[in-house]
Amino acid sequence: MALNPRDADGRRELLREVLADPARAAAIAPMRETLRERKKAQTRSALWNAAIELFVEHGFDNVSVAQIAAAADVSKMTFFNYYPSKEDLVVGPMSEHISEPALIVRTRAPGASPVDALHRHFLEGLARRDPNTGLCDKPNVLAVLQLIFSTPSLTQRALAMLAESANELAAELGPDFRHRAAASMIAGVRNALVMENTNRLLAGESADAVYPSAVANADEAFALLRSGL
Repeated sequence: MALNPRDADGRRELLREVLADPARAAAIAPMRETLRERKKAQTRSALWNAAIELFVEHGFDNVSVAQIAAAADVSKMTFFNYYPSKEDLVVGPMSEHISEPALIVRTRAPGASPVDALHRHFLEGLARRDPNTGLCDKPNVLAVLQLIFSTPSLTQRALAMLAESANELAAELGPDFRHRAAASMIAGVRNALVMENTNRLLAGESADAVYPSAVANADEAFALLRSGL
């Protein structure tokens, strides 16, 4: 007779079998972990989507954590288990890219300069419409960008993350002042490219329409870096 893990007796019997069979226990553990991680991802996504919708409709400062939690059908405590604050929720996707420039330089192909590696990576991002390049016109991405630029506390957080990214890049380039100066120039050029793309999309242009000039701008900007550095 097949065991039903939803039935109390079935759960107890399943537990006894698992305890008696280490191999089965080892096989079940990853499945439980996968389900747990999937549930966490679903909750995180539900919170993020609910929050962005509320922020766009009512304004960032007019929405409470309790309202976000209620819209996502979770408790306020659950919100704080996933995000320390409303600001962290909005800029969370950006924070995942803080170490990206340093990582690109660290893992670049033999013979490639840091500028060459970062140039190639930026062009690849443009081609796949990566939000991190400013060239993504998905409505939810544009809504978040508009929210960040129109909310001082979020703008401040975004700028702080950009500075942190530049610091990590500087540490990867080397210990001297010239390395810090180079990292600042690279970060400045990259941010200028992202803002140019973002401003055009927020003005109503499509990512596909902006793409050719975005590539041309990137080529010109990194050429300037290459000759200057």
